[in-house]
Amino acid sequence: MECVLLGTGGMMPMPDRLLTSLAVRLGGSCYLFDAGEGVQLGLKRTHLGVAGLKVVAISHLHADHCLGLPGLLMLRAQIAHPGPLTILGPPGLCDFVRQNHAILQFHINYPIHCVEWQSQEAAVAYQDHQVRILWQPLEHTRFCLGFRLEEPPRPGKFHPERARAMGIPEGPHWGRLQRGEAVSSPSGMCVTPDQVLGPPRRGRHLCYAVDTRPCAGLEMLCREVDLAFVEGMFLPEDGRHADAKGHLTVVEAADVVHRSGARRAVLVHISPRYTAEDLPTLEKAARERFGAAHIGRDFERYPVSFVD
Repeated sequence: MECVLLGTGGMMPMPDRLLTSLAVRLGGSCYLFDAGEGVQLGLKRTHLGVAGLKVVAISHLHADHCLGLPGLLMLRAQIAHPGPLTILGPPGLCDFVRQNHAILQFHINYPIHCVEWQSQEAAVAYQDHQVRILWQPLEHTRFCLGFRLEEPPRPGKFHPERARAMGIPEGPHWGRLQRGEAVSSPSGMCVTPDQVLGPPRRGRHLCYAVDTRPCAGLEMLCREVDLAFVEGMFLPEDGRHADAKGHLTVVEAADVVHRSGARRAVLVHISPRYTAEDLPTLEKAARERFGAAHIGRDFERYPVSFVD
């Protein structure tokens, strides 16, 4: 699993900082979080393309998080057989997609499945054989969602000595057992995976949450994740702007991820008031509260390993 930051800025794209967007690559598929103006530039700069794009998750309908979506849909239509696309987001998102398509009259050669938030009871927004994506409302100036991407549990550690003791020779049967299938030994005894595997192991978990004040939903999304992408828009001395505009300071963000038990955090959605020279100051303030915090930079890549 690899996470790629296509941008780290907030409010408006800048010459040296694109708007915040995160691409998660796994098994040939790409899961994209937010698509503000200029998201295609980030895709081009990182050489990701859109061939493997399966899901676009939009946090909310503010321009810096959704205005790049029409162009992204047009770009994907240039592929001969792109396959279906799922778009997740807040109420009103489906109208936004339909109206842009109708007004701009661009070509679409693939099915679009648009899923809007409905209630707290539907915590799982999307699921396929690789991941599930959960969502929770955040606290912003308009309805906004945060997302959590989870891999399913993996089979437990394979114990070769147990397989040999049960008469299963090394070879294809070992692979079948590791995939969760029962096999028969040469003597005809049925051997099940639980007899040769350890306890299931947790998959990798990520969080993406921007444009929010500290809230219960944010802590839930960040709980014990391997990597949390959370906004850190302001320095603590500019906290009055964060409170008035529904954002986090880097210190507030660091406190949340620390309380939530996240292993690492990358702070994004940086205010345009801060230049590249200010980023070490933002990072220093965050690390005083959470040592594993890092200020994200455009086009950085973050491999995510298994805990065990």
